[in-house]
Order: sequence, then C-alpha cells, then structure tokens
Amino acid sequence: MELPVVDLSRYLQSSNSESDPQLGTDLLDSCREVSRILKETGALLVKDPRCSAEDNDRFIDMMETYFSKPDEFKRLQERPNLHYQVGVTPEGVEVPRSLVDEEMQEKFKTMPNECKPHIPKGPDHKWRYMWRVGPRPSNTRFKELNSEPVIPEGFPEWKEVMDSWGCKMISAVEVVAEMAAIGFGLPKDAFTSLMKQGPHLLAPTGSDLSCYNEEGTIFAGYHYDLNFLTIHGRSRFPGLYIWLRNGEKVAVKVPVGCLLIQTGKQIEWLTAGECIAGMHEVVVTSKTKDAIKLAKEQNRSLWRVSSTLFAHIASDAELKPLGHFAESSLASKYPAIPAGEYVEQELSVINLKGKKSSS
Repeated sequence: MELPVVDLSRYLQSSNSESDPQLGTDLLDSCREVSRILKETGALLVKDPRCSAEDNDRFIDMMETYFSKPDEFKRLQERPNLHYQVGVTPEGVEVPRSLVDEEMQEKFKTMPNECKPHIPKGPDHKWRYMWRVGPRPSNTRFKELNSEPVIPEGFPEWKEVMDSWGCKMISAVEVVAEMAAIGFGLPKDAFTSLMKQGPHLLAPTGSDLSCYNEEGTIFAGYHYDLNFLTIHGRSRFPGLYIWLRNGEKVAVKVPVGCLLIQTGKQIEWLTAGECIAGMHEVVVTSKTKDAIKLAKEQNRSLWRVSSTLFAHIASDAELKPLGHFAESSLASKYPAIPAGEYVEQELSVINLKGKKSSS
C-alpha cells in the first residue's frame, strides 16, 4: 500500500478560518481527508514547501558526522539524570515498549505471520540525540521535561541547524494539526493551542550499519510514540515499518521532499480513540542491505540517521477528549491528566535500571 501524499501549499496560502463561510469546499475536503487518513492509517505523507529536501540533507549530513564520533566523545552529552530527555541516549539504553508490555506480547500471538513485528530481545541498537525545539514555559511542574539543550563541542553550526530544521518540522505539524482539527469538526486551534510551549523534541536516531547490518536486526523495536504527532524527514536507508489500524504491516517509502507524520498517544487521548497511536518498528531489511552496498560504493556514511521530531502537548496542559469526543462511548478510557504527568508515567514503564527512555 502506498500512503497518500497531502500537499500543504494550498492550505498555507489560505488565511481563512474554519468558520469563514468562504473557506472553499476543496480545502474543507482536504482537511477531512487529513483527519480520515490519520484515523484509518495513523500515518500521513505531506509536502510542505517550507521544508525542502536540501534542509533535510543538511541536517542528516551534520548528524552523520556527529554519530560517527567516538563513543567517549558522544557520552559527554549524556544526561541520564534528566531521563535522557536532552542530549544523547547511547545505544543499548532505549527499550522498546513491546519488550516490557505484556499486553503487546499477548497480541503478537494472535497476529498473522505476515503482519507480525520482529520480536525485541533487548534494548535498541541505536543512538539518539534529544534537542528541544521552541520556547519553554517560565513556570512548569515538569522541569525535567523542559530542560536546557546540550550542545556538543566542535559543531559551531549545531544550534542553527537543529533549530532551523526543528522549527520547520514543527510548523508542518501545526498545519496538519489545524487541518485535522477542522476535519474532525473541532475549532481550528483545538490542538495547536495545547501545543504552545510544549516540550517538542527533535530526536534524530543514529544506527551504525557498519556494525549492525544483518537482515532482521532491530534498530527500533515495535512501539508507539507517547507524544502528540511524530514527524520524520526522509532517511537515506530504508527499514521503517508501520501498522495500519486494520493490522496491516506496511513498509514506508518517503518520497524525496516529503515528510512522514504518525499519530502518537496524546492525539489518541484528545480524540477518545478516534485516532489510535500508530505502531512501528525500524529493522534491517534486504532493501537496507542494498542501500548499504550502494553507500559503500559511493564512499558515503554508513550511519542510518532518522530526522525524527516528537511534537508534544504542553506539559502543564490537560489531556482529555476534546469537544464532541468527550461524548464518545470510549471517553471514559481517557480520563483527564496533565500531559507532563502522562509522559512521566509512560517513561517509567519503559524504565531500564533506573534509566528512562524517550518516546
């Protein structure tokens, strides 16, 4: 199955609100299409003219250079005391949810063989770097989730590159959030108003394909994301699988110049399960091996970098079903809770020897 691509250009050109009677039928249809796709698949490809392939390449080039540094250098940016929510998370720390979630493990047994994920047997074979994007609240109950960023030495361009790419991807998420809200029959700012000063994380991963290149190697075990919406730029190596709401397993191909958006737990909460947090994994496939061979021939980096960004609801904002979703028969499954408290609960579930991982 090919995921549909939604071009955000026309919505960006329109300054109309969702209540404006002149909002065109075609734009309303586009908004309904966005909400439908998020509901039915949990994943959406978008094209945003503000986010170019060149922007993505510049970011990945820098992260390939960083991840190729010696481990002892990278560990200088490690902050386990802050639950790894800023700085680097070394390989072997981040634990896939399915490794510790008994309900997921039971679900595996009922899945058709062609739809089953690779079963994790330990922590993920990937590094990750956490970089906060956007303003932070001056007063918050959740200071650890809103800590100052960590900048590695020897990268004078670091802050500018991270902030530039991160802000562009957050802007794309905000447009999708507005369109989804309109499509769901909510006020245009129903989601984006809750995202203001959220602990958004640009969280690229780095997987060393010179070491881990056997087919079936797991870089990110089967899991969902605990945040609102996740957005990815195009990686230079394939290997991402997602699961649609109907249980179908799909290998994701992100076209050049496009971005992939996936639903997280927070949008599931806000829509009382109308959207479900999308399950996904990243593994070495035969196509990954083909890409490794080509990269070697072209003398390119063998680090697989994902330009992942986790867009969050603000830590002190309340997660609860919005608008008409509060009347849903499933609303009671989603009781009101501060978003920061929910995040801390999720992090504690995937705890590893007192070290807490990200979404």
